[in-house]
Amino acid sequence: MKKIAIIQSNYIPWKGYFDIIARVDEFIFYDDVQYTRRDWRNRNLIKTSQGLKWLTIPVEVKGKFEQRICDAKINSSKWTDEHLKTIQHNYTKAKYYQENKDWLENLYEKAAKEKYLSQVNFLFIQEIMKFLEIKTQLKWSMDYHSSGSKTDRILDIAIKAKADVYLSGPSAKSYLQEEKFNQHGIQVEWMDYSGYPEYPQLYPPFEHGVSILDLLFNAGPNSRKYLKYCYSETFLNDRL
Repeated sequence: MKKIAIIQSNYIPWKGYFDIIARVDEFIFYDDVQYTRRDWRNRNLIKTSQGLKWLTIPVEVKGKFEQRICDAKINSSKWTDEHLKTIQHNYTKAKYYQENKDWLENLYEKAAKEKYLSQVNFLFIQEIMKFLEIKTQLKWSMDYHSSGSKTDRILDIAIKAKADVYLSGPSAKSYLQEEKFNQHGIQVEWMDYSGYPEYPQLYPPFEHGVSILDLLFNAGPNSRKYLKYCYSETFLNDRL
């Protein structure tokens, strides 16, 4: 039984993003859809002593209101240095930051060579998956040459990917028509992001909705223990 998820790429996503990747056999980046400003595509949050702070990748948007995510180009060569310095400044006291410092610097060095936002997002997600030992196959929506809009397009991808189960984020409940999937023999499951355990985090109070880098630097090799599905007993039994 093949389970898939179809979601736009995000920059250094939060832990829930990696949980949904871990729960499927194939994760499809839905990046041939319209790029949205002030969204998670090119930015994410980290914790600082002064509160939450955005790390944002500058993207060319002037006159490109209908551009696709996969076509969004980065318009600065300095963003990697700025992000790295900000992370170093705010996480240098995190328990596992120093042992992962070289890994982070190498990651940003690679990212500096990329011109497109989608490729940067892919790079970070792929490397963080290795850190968490998630072996899900990654694909692009462009690989499936899908058509239609909203439900129909996602369904088209699911059919072409030969999916038996489609795992969706809860926000899609407002528009996704489950009956269309059922008509094609595809079961729809919904991701539950509630009930995450807290981990030792800098700068109280605790905040769940930050980049997963916060978890990696504070929990290190124990990071998987704070994900709901990634290494739960139920998840492991499902994957055997």
